[in-house]
Amino acid sequence: MCKVLAIRRSSYYHWLSNDPSKLWLENEQLLVDIQKVFEKSYQSYGSPRIREDLRVLGYKVSKSRVARIMRANNLFAKRKRKFKATTDSKHNYPVAPNLLKQDFTVSRRNEVWVSDMTYIHTKQGWMYLTVIIDLFNRKIVGWSMSSNLTNEGTIIPAWYMAVNNEVFTEPLAFHSDRGVQYPSNSFTTILKS
Repeated sequence: MCKVLAIRRSSYYHWLSNDPSKLWLENEQLLVDIQKVFEKSYQSYGSPRIREDLRVLGYKVSKSRVARIMRANNLFAKRKRKFKATTDSKHNYPVAPNLLKQDFTVSRRNEVWVSDMTYIHTKQGWMYLTVIIDLFNRKIVGWSMSSNLTNEGTIIPAWYMAVNNEVFTEPLAFHSDRGVQYPSNSFTTILKS
């Protein structure tokens, strides 16, 4: 879409023949210092914090002017991702030995399954996703989604989905982190059966 500006031709040629305005030159120098502060903050500062640093440098500038210059030059602060812990490894359950020892190579289907949990922020609030993956083909064999971190909402439904969809002819190793859901009595009883 082309936008037509309503200016006279003589105004345009006058603008072309003259030097840049004082405000334009000030904004150019301000941009240089904004970029320095922005990079020094590892691109984490927004206009309010950059304005404070510019005041220390001697600038008398409004937050909206800093924001306008930043926006015009595509300088947007990186936001930190919200963190929600899903692993509680401080529990009294016995911890299974690490059979894989960081060697994730397997030779057949249903030889080793790995599992982990993550969280997803939705309009309904935090949802916890549990997945079980077959290391042989990296296929998700079971998963579940829950609004809480209880075994009944996370690992147990994912486990039942996985075992109901697969056929076992040889032993299976199950590997996970040390989160409280995995060594709990309710889940280890299911694993043993």
